[in-house]
Amino acid sequence: MLSGTPLENRLDELYSVVQFVDGWRLGPGFRFFNKHRVIDEKGKVLGYKNLGELREALKPVLLRRTRDSVKLELPPRTIDTIRIPPTDEQVASHAGNMQIVASIISKKFISEMDLLRLQKALLMCRMAADSTYLVDKQKPGYSTKLEYFDDLVERLFEEEGRKVIVFSEWTTMLDLIEPLLKKHKLDFVRLDGSVPQRQRQELVHKFQTDPECRLFLTTNAGSTGLNLQAANTVINVDLPWNPAILEQRIARAHRMGQTQPVQVFVLVTEGTIEENLLATLASKKELALAALDVESEVDAVDMASGMDELKGRLEVLLGARPEAPVDETAKESSDQATREISAAHRERVAAAGGELLGAAFKFLGELVAQQTTAPAPEALVANLREGLSACVENDPTGKPRLSITLPDKSALDNLAQTLARLLATGESAKS
Repeated sequence: MLSGTPLENRLDELYSVVQFVDGWRLGPGFRFFNKHRVIDEKGKVLGYKNLGELREALKPVLLRRTRDSVKLELPPRTIDTIRIPPTDEQVASHAGNMQIVASIISKKFISEMDLLRLQKALLMCRMAADSTYLVDKQKPGYSTKLEYFDDLVERLFEEEGRKVIVFSEWTTMLDLIEPLLKKHKLDFVRLDGSVPQRQRQELVHKFQTDPECRLFLTTNAGSTGLNLQAANTVINVDLPWNPAILEQRIARAHRMGQTQPVQVFVLVTEGTIEENLLATLASKKELALAALDVESEVDAVDMASGMDELKGRLEVLLGARPEAPVDETAKESSDQATREISAAHRERVAAAGGELLGAAFKFLGELVAQQTTAPAPEALVANLREGLSACVENDPTGKPRLSITLPDKSALDNLAQTLARLLATGESAKS
């Protein structure tokens, strides 16, 4: 009875319910809330603490029969998240509205008008992830998601016995889906907010009992209170904000009475707000169970202020993602490219250095020749050549490479300065 309630209200309601069952279990209200609430000097709730003790105190009176606890009584279900690249038109529409979102949340203070603009821009981003037609009502609408859906339906209904529930947040998206189903000559029923309550059970009955009725199209109006065990497939055309709604959608088919394995598809447009919603949906679900799940290990929950929480969530939706593991193949390719660039650079420096030393020694030879006309002793030349040969090796191209070891860094500085002076003297002599 508390599953759809926010955590900040759930503990208050939980205390009232437990008091009705066992007035002594949680003690006086002032002591209970002092023990489990974190408040500021003005009495504002900042978070909750000692949740482990609370779960322990509730064990004798709390019986939770969750879907996971009865999963052995249900057939298996599989969930496939399909990432679909958007069209250029979808990217442009999404980017324009995300700029509005970014400009608003960067403000220090957000007015009520800003909140309205923010809400509209986020809505437009989610719609653009489905189709540009939802945003501007201009034909033709651009949507890779509809193209994928068309192909998916064709493949699914090649199999006998397929019955599918299709969920979308928007009736306009269902309007775009209907022609695709008619093209494949598939019989379907549709339930959205415009369908009167008295007619809903008729639609459910037809889908449940008529073998020719293969699809059940619905918005979130059909995510609760309906038994659709005839379906063995659920297609989520888009994502809701609330993880409970996504679970409720799947639960229309994967519930007691289901005899077939259930296959779930979640269509997500890459590079849009939908992709980041995947992470936030998972974190919200874990937080919601912190107080009531006896297997939870969460002992404290920090509740940011409404605006801080909003900004934090929006920052995630604007692009914050969990750190991905390093792609070792890409890293090795990058390192190899770096090594190749460094090796080529060293080859060029070595070649230039060789030319520089050659010019310096040639200049020294010219200076010595001017001082004396006597040739160098052959024995001395032979000894020097032999000593230098020990420092020479051939590079891959066959050119001789001279390698020497300097005593320290200062020797390199002295060598550079001496060569510079020699070259400067040579230029002066030429002039």
